[in-house]
Amino acid sequence: MAIFVGTWALLHHGFYRHKQILDTPVYQRYGNEIAHGKVPYRDFELEYPPGALPMFALPGIAQPGHGQDVKPGFRRTFETLMWICGAAALCAMALVLRELRGAVWAPLLFAALAPLALGSVILSRFDLWPAALAAGATAALVGGRFRIGHALVGAAAAAKLYPAVLLPLAVAYVWKRRGQREALVGLALTAGVFAAIFLPFVILAPGGVWHSVSVQLGRPLQVESLGAALLLAAHHVFGLGISGETSHGSQNLAGTAADAIAVVSTLVQAGVLLWVWVAFARGPATAAAFVRSSAAAVCAFVAFGKVLSPQFLIWLIPVVPLVRGRRGLWAGGLLLGALVLTQVWFPFRYFRLALHFEAGLSWVLLARDLLLVALALVLVWPPHIRRRPPVEASA
Repeated sequence: MAIFVGTWALLHHGFYRHKQILDTPVYQRYGNEIAHGKVPYRDFELEYPPGALPMFALPGIAQPGHGQDVKPGFRRTFETLMWICGAAALCAMALVLRELRGAVWAPLLFAALAPLALGSVILSRFDLWPAALAAGATAALVGGRFRIGHALVGAAAAAKLYPAVLLPLAVAYVWKRRGQREALVGLALTAGVFAAIFLPFVILAPGGVWHSVSVQLGRPLQVESLGAALLLAAHHVFGLGISGETSHGSQNLAGTAADAIAVVSTLVQAGVLLWVWVAFARGPATAAAFVRSSAAAVCAFVAFGKVLSPQFLIWLIPVVPLVRGRRGLWAGGLLLGALVLTQVWFPFRYFRLALHFEAGLSWVLLARDLLLVALALVLVWPPHIRRRPPVEASA
């Protein structure tokens, strides 16, 4: 945690301060609307799930900013909350590593230093909040506190939907370790926590909540996704015509080809996730297998989706370093490469890539996305099982 403090401090100095692209002005607007007594989803539009609201409401006492001008009070409070979430994720990782009885310091050092490889995006996005909840869920499940783990999966999914990919793994893990009844109780807890966070806002503003969900589900092919990287490569090599659009809070590719690739990406993403879930359900329910499958599920969701914003890589930092053995070393190296390559264009050259499709940056983007695909494959690939040689019958 001391090293993480130093990492956090370094992100406020030098080139990390240049050309930052912030989401905190949006969060500040949400926070001040809540502070003034307005109800989210009913009185103002909000694109994130209700579980994210504490990260906007708690620092919302600051005055609204304009554009990239965020009041120092809000930004300091928000960054402090994100630091606490990062520290909590490190604690959860330590608990998992203790249960796995493997190397402890190397994975924790990797996670503490990883923000330097990714860059300043980690300071101005709330993704450390769901990542910390997901890490806590993993620690609880691996530690045998199954009901707490399931409850935390529900809270994490209510903060940002991606931790829902852990639910099938959690149910299968508990089913094998403790039986059907306990697994169903855990599933009910996940659903109950998720519903308890969502339901008040659904009652008050069903249209507003549905709008926030449909906006995320209906996003087009985002320019940094694998599908978009392949189209950009085809554009530079074969002269394929592409066009961009700005919508849903991001820069995207438009047109028939982009729409088709977005559908294919979603299908591939669903297929790989199903593969991970089924493979784990059919294999041994060990803690190491659960951790590896959890990392594989999150990585598959990131690598093959139609949207791949830089902050999505934050989700991988608390879980990929937990993978043990030679596979873990490969996974850590691939994740480090993906983090560093992301910082090559974001935030410093982002608009040169997103708006002008600059050739050099397009190839860097493709290399980063292929590293994430390789990382997913390394995590998904079934472990090698050593078979004992057959015993020859004696004469």
